[in-house]
Amino acid sequence: MSARSDWKPLELRPDGVPGGADGLLEALDAAGGPAELLAREKVVVFRDFQVTEEAVEPVLDALLPNRLSYMHGTSPRAKVGGNVYTSTEYPQHLTISMHNELSYSHRWPERIVFFCTTTPGSGGATPVVDGALWLDVLDEEVRKAFAGGVRYLQNLHDGFGLGRSWQQTFETDDRATVEEYLAAGEYDWEWTADGLRMASPVRPSTIVHPVSGAEVWFNQVDQFHPAALGDDTARELAQILPPEELPQSVSFADGGRIPDEYVLQVRDRGLDAAVDVDWRRGDLMVIDNVAVGHGRRPFTGDRRVLVAMSG
Repeated sequence: MSARSDWKPLELRPDGVPGGADGLLEALDAAGGPAELLAREKVVVFRDFQVTEEAVEPVLDALLPNRLSYMHGTSPRAKVGGNVYTSTEYPQHLTISMHNELSYSHRWPERIVFFCTTTPGSGGATPVVDGALWLDVLDEEVRKAFAGGVRYLQNLHDGFGLGRSWQQTFETDDRATVEEYLAAGEYDWEWTADGLRMASPVRPSTIVHPVSGAEVWFNQVDQFHPAALGDDTARELAQILPPEELPQSVSFADGGRIPDEYVLQVRDRGLDAAVDVDWRRGDLMVIDNVAVGHGRRPFTGDRRVLVAMSG
């Protein structure tokens, strides 16, 4: 068994330090600080500190020195504070497959913090997967097929339509702000009668981690591809509309169709290789968004996990 397959997140508890936000910050400093910890561990879970939502702000400031908005996000969330959001609000019976946040974009966060404010009734773990292991467990045929990269296509409506609007996606009503973002990312785009149509330049399917030097799987093809849609309505829609008319789709770099079986292998093996992090109220987790992917297991009850991210 490889060292990668033995990997699991580091868990820190208030041993010898008080609970709450102050104790967590003390434990963080004693362990070397967030940069050193994440370079070594990739994911750190803070258990039993019982941090409250009212007291979490200094913890977020320490873990996320440059907190980002969710600009160009594709999943439904609610903003609850200064660049703090609810985690993806897909129906609770669905699994959210593994992904690196905003890996389809030209700007992605380096770190993500998850903070549990309501313990789920059952289930609801956040699975995390080592991106190097995820790449390793894919068939050579699949790795070679994706070596040239991929292109993402999005159709964002103007307030009425399927999927997210461009206003929700970019957290603005200002077209000039959106155009500046698209120009920086070298997108092909046009305003249409219904909203915004945008196609990314070629994006890599893997990248090299800037610190460890490891090659990691880093894309969101299964979340853009019709074959991996988990919602019945979305699957039915994909049978009616061609991919280029769906709210989002993906192709190989040359525009060629990505086979369903490739996408399903990426989705399923990522989930199978993941380690589940269960939640209790007051727990936090910080992840290296390049080194690891994350997702969500189905749950019952009133699970509430907040998310913030930084560059």
